[in-house]
Amino acid sequence: MPLPHAETNTSNDASQPSLRRVLSTRLLYFFILGDVLGAGVYVLVGQVAAASGGAVWVPLLTALLLALLTAASYAELATKYPRAGGASHYATLAFGPAAGFVAGFCMLAAGIVSVAALSRGFAGDYLSGLVTLPVALVAVVFLVMLALVNARGVKESTRANVVATLIEVGGLAVIVVLGAWLLLRGDGDLGRLTQLGTPEKGAAAAVLSGSVLAYYSFVGFETSVNVAEETFDPGRAYPRALFGALATAGAVYVLVGIAASAAVPTEVLARSSGPLLEVVHAAGGVPPRPFSAVALVAVANGALLTGVMASRLAYGMARDGLLPAALTRLLPRRRTPWAAIAATTVPALLLALTGSVATLASTLVLLLLVVFLIVNTAVLVLRGEEGTPGHFRVPAVLPVLGVASCVLLATQVEAEVWLRTAVVLGVAAALAVVPAVRRRRAGRANGDKQGGD
Repeated sequence: MPLPHAETNTSNDASQPSLRRVLSTRLLYFFILGDVLGAGVYVLVGQVAAASGGAVWVPLLTALLLALLTAASYAELATKYPRAGGASHYATLAFGPAAGFVAGFCMLAAGIVSVAALSRGFAGDYLSGLVTLPVALVAVVFLVMLALVNARGVKESTRANVVATLIEVGGLAVIVVLGAWLLLRGDGDLGRLTQLGTPEKGAAAAVLSGSVLAYYSFVGFETSVNVAEETFDPGRAYPRALFGALATAGAVYVLVGIAASAAVPTEVLARSSGPLLEVVHAAGGVPPRPFSAVALVAVANGALLTGVMASRLAYGMARDGLLPAALTRLLPRRRTPWAAIAATTVPALLLALTGSVATLASTLVLLLLVVFLIVNTAVLVLRGEEGTPGHFRVPAVLPVLGVASCVLLATQVEAEVWLRTAVVLGVAAALAVVPAVRRRRAGRANGDKQGGD
């Protein structure tokens, strides 16, 4: 996904090529739902329980409401400027190319961190339900295999996306049904649904801490802005699809949280890297191995899609001169960006070997909070521009609340995560100077040339 140039003309130019509009509201809804509804909830329910207590559904619902604030800003900007580029494009329009680069770089880093977190999740208890292997070894092999599949080439298919989404939803539906079955036979405990707080934190602090992790389960909607240009009537279709998909995912997640919390003691959930598998064990009557396989498919699919996105983003940034040109190297026959794939796989491997799932998820969320802060602010800065006629518009209070939500969640992130993210932001700020200097020199050179004519 190449980053846009610093341009302020937002009108459609017939001389510029545009993408074909092929997505209906329904197809866009499934696209976003498939992007949001995935591996996060399979892995993180236990970590959320450890951070917030037995009422897992509360931080899940809180994270949904906070995500909707930023989603509203994306809905306005995606329909106002319906073109590929996403957050980096909005940041460039509002604040210039340096901010656009930082937003794009943070998205790239978030993709790398997400792949690392999913590789740790793949190597956890779900895999142990099938075979016992060292976590570090599995993570390494998983990432290498992921890179090889990525390098071979991945053909996107709407049918495959729908199938993958149905598999993931089917696995989560099984958990909801099993939770209800446990309650009906008297083995569950509804009392855990109101238990908030931990020995270290009170109820409010525990909810916020759990919401940072739960927020990870809702990310993915931000990438959908890149297909707004290919959507019929994006001013109407995109907001409906976006809010509908988030509402659907939120309802599923809350039901899963209720089922898991009522079915399994909080301390058991908190210790497990395959928390939903604990529900299967508690219910009985359902073979755990098939469910483990479903969970592994969900995790692997999410990691592959994220890995493809990260490598293509790195390739696009290198092609635009924003990262080293070496990352544009392609395999001769496959025409896949092997250098960018390697460059995104190596840091993911190092992160997978040095960080826990919870730490990596928090790092991802903090990186995205930086991007979301920029996007929510950009909505307010760009309010004076007309953009595409008839675009979706949100009340100004929502972007303001979106900014506040980003700051609030960021204050709940641990110091270790802040340190990791500060390094990424420092690198992004340093690299952002390079394209800015190049553009300034190019502008001077063009000016001198015109002056000499």
